[in-house]
Amino acid sequence: MKISKINLVHFRNYSNQTISFGDGMNIFVGNNAQGKTNILEGITFLALTKSHRIGVSPNIIMFGKDKSKISGVVKKDKIISKLEIEIGEDYKKLRVNKTEIKKVADYISYLNIIIFTPDDLEIVKGSPNVRRNLLNIQLSQISKDYLKYYNEYNKLLKTRNEYLKILFNNNIADKTYLDILTDKLIEKAVFIYQKRKEYIDSVNVNINHYFFDISGDNGVWVKYLPNVEFEDYDSETIRKKLKYTFKKNYMKELNYGMTIYGPHRDDFYFEYDGHDLKYYGSQGQQKLAILSFKLSEIPIFDNYCGTSPVLLLDDIFSELDIKKRNKLLKIINEDNIQSVITTTDLKNITKKYLENACVFNVVNGIVERK
Repeated sequence: MKISKINLVHFRNYSNQTISFGDGMNIFVGNNAQGKTNILEGITFLALTKSHRIGVSPNIIMFGKDKSKISGVVKKDKIISKLEIEIGEDYKKLRVNKTEIKKVADYISYLNIIIFTPDDLEIVKGSPNVRRNLLNIQLSQISKDYLKYYNEYNKLLKTRNEYLKILFNNNIADKTYLDILTDKLIEKAVFIYQKRKEYIDSVNVNINHYFFDISGDNGVWVKYLPNVEFEDYDSETIRKKLKYTFKKNYMKELNYGMTIYGPHRDDFYFEYDGHDLKYYGSQGQQKLAILSFKLSEIPIFDNYCGTSPVLLLDDIFSELDIKKRNKLLKIINEDNIQSVITTTDLKNITKKYLENACVFNVVNGIVERK
């Protein structure tokens, strides 16, 4: 999968900018606050219909304008798709080949991406919600069924929580309805648990390999932590354990007024040399583990989608020393995938990696090919 072109209109600091990408490595060079990350954000919007950025103003529409538009051309094998997102103050329109798409689930997957940013340190250090969000985004790109089940689960979860409050406040309320909601919730949960476990197992096939190739160290793995322990992840085992858990903890959930068991409380952590990397690893090791996680997702996309994703790397060179950054570039070259990289300079990058790359200068919202 390749993105051949993107057009940003009234998006952040871009008035009307068209960028044509090469099929391999694309490097955007410029000082800070010139708009390099905005390009990656535009690609992310085009792929996921939302931004990847944490703690940044959500108002992506250029000041003084009433809407933004992001459009792009994506090639998957011999199929060419034109994607477009129009964003107003209170609406968002999605189009594929000029046809409006009403459901996000029917739009996502036309452009698959994997993105690494300096904010990704939160994947190790942040709350479980950050890690669940990562799994949900990546699984939604490779499985429309996952996104469907996840959305249905959340709707049922909201209804079940509301009814738990009704039961707590009204002794004569009928518990039968809660049991029906619980059974439906369990059916959705079974699928979500299985897909998340399968995904993390697939990441573990390669994560230590990438970590070793870049750093020379061994011993990085990802550990899945559902808040209900399962002996096995076959459907019947999960179903029986959840039924038992909900029945056993009925009064506890009633008093809390919410569902306290299920995949909405999942977590995972990075293990390094047998210890939780959050507490026993340096910041450099944590960043490398996250980068290795992201690289490990590439073969997963290949396997599920039959094509490689576009790899987005924001300010990656400042995160790595000279030796490690060139090892990363070697991996990207050998994987033969399209990448979009931002950096403040090209110092200490081996010339052979630049020879076939497309290099762009970014100055105050203007992009020019070098």
